[in-house]
Amino acid sequence: MSDIPTEISHDQHAVRRQKLADLRAAGQDPFRANCEQTHFSAEALKLYVEGQDNAVTVSVAGRLVTIRDMGKSQFVKILDQEGLIQLYVRKDVIGDDAYAAFKKLDMGDFIGVTGTLFKTKSGEVTVRADKYTLVSKSLRPLPEKWHGLTDAEQVYRQRYLDLIVNMESRERLIKRGKIVSTIRHFLEDRRFLEVETPILQGVAGGAAAKPFLTHHNALGCDFVLRISLELYLKRMLVGGFDRVFEIGRNFRNEGLSRRHNPEFTMLEVYQAYSDHRGMMKLIKDMLTTLCRDVLGTTKIKHAASGQEIDFGGEWREVKYKDLIVEATGDAEWFSRSKADKMAKAKAMGLDIHPGWEEFEITNEIFSKKIEPTLIQPTFVLNLPQELCPLAKLSQTEPGTLDVFELTIGGMEIAPAYSEQNDPDVQRQMFEAQAGEEVQKIDNDFLLALEHGMPPAGGMGIGIDRLCILLTGAESIRDVILYPQLRPENPVAGA
Repeated sequence: MSDIPTEISHDQHAVRRQKLADLRAAGQDPFRANCEQTHFSAEALKLYVEGQDNAVTVSVAGRLVTIRDMGKSQFVKILDQEGLIQLYVRKDVIGDDAYAAFKKLDMGDFIGVTGTLFKTKSGEVTVRADKYTLVSKSLRPLPEKWHGLTDAEQVYRQRYLDLIVNMESRERLIKRGKIVSTIRHFLEDRRFLEVETPILQGVAGGAAAKPFLTHHNALGCDFVLRISLELYLKRMLVGGFDRVFEIGRNFRNEGLSRRHNPEFTMLEVYQAYSDHRGMMKLIKDMLTTLCRDVLGTTKIKHAASGQEIDFGGEWREVKYKDLIVEATGDAEWFSRSKADKMAKAKAMGLDIHPGWEEFEITNEIFSKKIEPTLIQPTFVLNLPQELCPLAKLSQTEPGTLDVFELTIGGMEIAPAYSEQNDPDVQRQMFEAQAGEEVQKIDNDFLLALEHGMPPAGGMGIGIDRLCILLTGAESIRDVILYPQLRPENPVAGA
């Protein structure tokens, strides 16, 4: 699978292999162990001072991605972690033999160059090469520059090629790293402690999802890959750690979509002596900081709707019940029979399973008809108690929870709760959710609660979805370096 015709790819591979053999025959090392590098491209460019050509010497290194041959000199560009930098290589400076060897380099080769900074007539800051070194020979041609990767699957399967030829993809994934780093600093500045909890767990708790199953040979028992970070982080509250967070991988053995990947990254935050209202302030401050520090603005354009999302403005608060009534046009919706609700949902164009409970029918309306319309930051409050067994019941709105779902850009970004810390109520809610599958209840967590857990606010943020929102990506695959794909050559019988 390649964007380069097979016969051309094979021919270029053979030519590059011959160049490799020639280099080795000449006693040269085409795969060096190291290379002098004093600056990344971006910081080297910043060192240039107008009118002071030859004043600054730098050593830069990167992949050769552009070659402009002018006979006795060449302008080339290399790509490193921070971007592109132009090099000017002259035959009369580096010598005849070195220049002849330089002209044999291929696109994709890694080189190191030492030289001085100057500005070309076109105004581009450039390194005038005094010497160069071939650092690593590229034996395969890169995708054609102007067309890049045209096979959508190849973009994800060979992400390293996508990162070389697609600057938009490269910047998006760099931005993801900055988003995660900024979140860490934001929480640490507020005295939250980052912790790590088990990925292999005996019970898949903290969410309703199908887990991946594995077997531990030494212990002789089955484990699951975690579907949530929640229950182990709450054990930290029991243990006396008042503010904790984890940024970690979760795994759910379910479908793939534009917003779902079986392996995904979550941030979960827990703060003792707080509640869901405290989490509201935390998430608003966090996202405003992210926009300001990473994007340089608190206003972004929502690609799908074309609307401007303003993180610095007022954030709407609205009750789940009010949104349902508005969407259905029925003020008596919550007192209607299941048959009436099912008929109405179907009339709204929804595919309703006959075995669903009433709250599931209602939530399908929210998920499919309401949530996609909530573009501006919106706290949806007082969700039905059946939707989350880990939150405190509302004292003012019977049958609902002290929770919010933060929806931005038509998708859920962060749910948060006033956490349930009554072990007896928690057991009842677990049992109601588990039904006959009582073995799925995490009794060790209930035991921990019986030792006492302080009141707390807790919040989860899907990092991948947050990156979709803040980078304008079209799919979750665009913000994950290596999304799950079916193997190209599946094992027979698997």
